[in-house]
Amino acid sequence: MKKKRYNEEQIIGAIKKHDAGAKVDDICRELGISTGTFYNWRSKYAGMEVSEAKRLRELEKENAKLKKLLAEQLLEAEAMKDIISKKW
Repeated sequence: MKKKRYNEEQIIGAIKKHDAGAKVDDICRELGISTGTFYNWRSKYAGMEVSEAKRLRELEKENAKLKKLLAEQLLEAEAMKDIISKKW
C-alpha cells in the first residue's frame, strides 16, 4: 500500500487556512492536491485538532483489527459446527 503523502497536522492546517479565508484553489495548488481531495479531507477532519485526528486514526486501526479477529472467530465457530454436525 502506498504511503500517505500528508499527515494529520498538514491536513488540519490546510482546513484551518480555508476557515481563515484562503481560497480552496490556492490551498490545493500549494499542496499539489485536487479540490476533491481537499473536500474529502474537510468532511473527515473538519473541526478536529491534531490530537483528535491521531486518536481517530488509532481507533480506526483498532477497529479493523477487532473486525478481523471477529471474522476469524466466526469462521472457526462455523467450522466447528460443521465438524460436530457430521455423522461418523
